[in-house]
Amino acid sequence: MSPSPSVPGGKRPTLADVAERAGVSVALVSIVMRGTKGAGAATRERVLRAAREIGYRPDARARLLRSSRSRLLGVQFGLQEPFHTDLVEGLYAAAEPAGYQLALGAVAPSRGERQAVEALLADRCEALILLGPRAPAARLAELAAQVPVVSVARRLRPPVAGVDVVRTADDEGARQAVDHLVALGHRDVAHIDGGRAPGAADRRRGYRTAMHRHGLGDRARVLPGGPTEDEGAAAARALLDADPRPTAVLAFNDRCATGVLDVFLRARLSVPGDISVVGFDDSRLSRLAHIDLTTVGQDVPRLAGEAVGRALARLEGDAASGGRPSEGTRPGEGTRPGEETVIAPHLVVRGTTGAPAGG
Repeated sequence: MSPSPSVPGGKRPTLADVAERAGVSVALVSIVMRGTKGAGAATRERVLRAAREIGYRPDARARLLRSSRSRLLGVQFGLQEPFHTDLVEGLYAAAEPAGYQLALGAVAPSRGERQAVEALLADRCEALILLGPRAPAARLAELAAQVPVVSVARRLRPPVAGVDVVRTADDEGARQAVDHLVALGHRDVAHIDGGRAPGAADRRRGYRTAMHRHGLGDRARVLPGGPTEDEGAAAARALLDADPRPTAVLAFNDRCATGVLDVFLRARLSVPGDISVVGFDDSRLSRLAHIDLTTVGQDVPRLAGEAVGRALARLEGDAASGGRPSEGTRPGEGTRPGEETVIAPHLVVRGTTGAPAGG
């Protein structure tokens, strides 16, 4: 357990409190806490011990605010998106060794992207990493004129000046899923679309391309859907009444697939005995034992590492990536065009796919 602050009134301990406890000057405590030269080993140990005893911890944010840089990367993410949670974890792992911290801006039904981003900018974030942004291209360009911007999991066509893109090859992921189902013997494979969600158009195209390549173009079936459980459930209910009913379903993402599985379970359809289901993302949701979802995996460590790398390349003026903005311009303004990094997906086979009944 951490020691409780032992200062009058339960207030947060200060440098002065540490100095009093250790019997040294405030200036000497400051030297020790900054890790700079000027204190002997015995004194340094006495100061650190005093700090531990009264529960003092340096205020990293205050120290950064006093400097000319915040070393904060702002991350906009969907509060209800399991895959975004995985990405945030990966971003921490990539940012901290480089000496940067993350500030998180959540997007929720009651809190839009603009509000989340404005809060991040108010925190003096030096760059923005946007997970699946839906903002118009003009808004992204506006942000890129203020700070470096990296869009994760959304293709930008045409590219937006100053906005780097890091994404999975969504079309290839959908093709892998269809190839897997066809190899199991399925011929009637339906796709539940992601609507206007980032990546939806590429996954839809990949599905159609794969169906045509297998000579099943006339059996291709795309149902309106979306990225949520409710949208997946609505599409699954439509499939229950379909004639003929497909023997396999490729859902837009894992959340959508979870809604599909729920409807099939309630209808007493066996998965995969009666119908196979594939998701997309390989989020932690898909790995739960009672879900055990076959899904298309996205390489989270690489996505996160590339996103942080693109942001830092602009911040640090990586010569190989175009150099530092000229004097008098703001970060992102007048910089090189946006670059796109596309990362290959991989199929993760679990318990929701199998050979069709009678196949």
